[in-house]
Amino acid sequence: MEEKAISKEKHSKHAKLAKPMGGSYHRQEWAILGTPCGEIRKLVGSLCAALGEKWKLAYLDEDHKASEEEYSHSMLSGHAFLEATNKINYFRFDHATAPSSFEAKAIFNPLDAVFINGNHFAASRQIVVIDPRKDVVKKMDRLTNISLVLMTEGQTQIPEEVQSRMNPGTPVISIADTQRIINWMASQLELSVAPVKGLVLAGGKSQRMEADKGLIFYHGKPQREYMYDLLSAAGIQPHLSIRTDQTYSVSEEANTVMDRFLGLGPYGAILSALMSDPNAAWLSVACDLPLLAKEHIDLLLQYRNPSKVATAFYNPETDFPEPLITVWEPKAYQVLLNYLAQGYSCPRKVLINSDIELVNVVDHAFMMNANTPDEKDKALNLIAASAKFN
Repeated sequence: MEEKAISKEKHSKHAKLAKPMGGSYHRQEWAILGTPCGEIRKLVGSLCAALGEKWKLAYLDEDHKASEEEYSHSMLSGHAFLEATNKINYFRFDHATAPSSFEAKAIFNPLDAVFINGNHFAASRQIVVIDPRKDVVKKMDRLTNISLVLMTEGQTQIPEEVQSRMNPGTPVISIADTQRIINWMASQLELSVAPVKGLVLAGGKSQRMEADKGLIFYHGKPQREYMYDLLSAAGIQPHLSIRTDQTYSVSEEANTVMDRFLGLGPYGAILSALMSDPNAAWLSVACDLPLLAKEHIDLLLQYRNPSKVATAFYNPETDFPEPLITVWEPKAYQVLLNYLAQGYSCPRKVLINSDIELVNVVDHAFMMNANTPDEKDKALNLIAASAKFN
């Protein structure tokens, strides 16, 4: 009797999903430790003042002198779980309990970086201060990825234990040199900007066109191939967004993103791309935009704002952002899922109600959609007239 081969592959109950990079709170987080809490707060205040206009920054701290009087006057003392208060100059949420790391990531998702009081909390990267008032060696368990070392006045030696945890080339700066620290952090934030990948939305059923819109020849080749090459020419790694039943007509050389959110149209395609690589920004373009050219993609990339949820063109004909020529930042992944959980699957609705960069153009003709045979003929005539004129 033949023995059956036993698979050595470990069984997993859960799908293997690509996870966003980062630590317990955010993709970009730095714990500052080794000096009194007041000094950490002062340093973070300087960084926020200098960098806050361009980047959305947060500070996580612990208040070990919490006022009992303030607590007694809050709804939390009456067993409310959450108190939300419009403080006119800012809006405040007071929770009865601290959020879990999963909940914290959701709270900090809209931001670009989180600074953390490392005397109380750990983070994936650390800024270590050498200060005789705080022995950082006692926090060695938190020193896993030292990005920067700051020296207080009179300090010239870095403890050997700290040196052993420093990355090669870790800069060492005087804590008094505020501008140099600001410049270093600014460079770190610039380096953290996600790369852009391209997504051709070619998975639609083209019911109004009565033929696959991605296979129409506007420019001497199938439109989805034209858009794919357009993204490549703009310096972006292109991908085709497709349904499972379209694989037979896709070139083996083409990068593809299979639609994993079925029945949601472009919304599902964009989410599928972010699921496949949550650490990239995705520039999505519909394949029913026959007048779109490389210059328009270049313009969108030029005005891209990675601190926003997305960057999109303003369409004066609809008086709304144009959702199908849009750069979706990594933070858009959670935003899109949140809208979906509330019963919405319209990319335009997300853009209208989110913090986005809106790009205005004088000539918006390239935003014309060709969804019907008549619109296809109109686009072909415009392309022919343009070629004749040029």
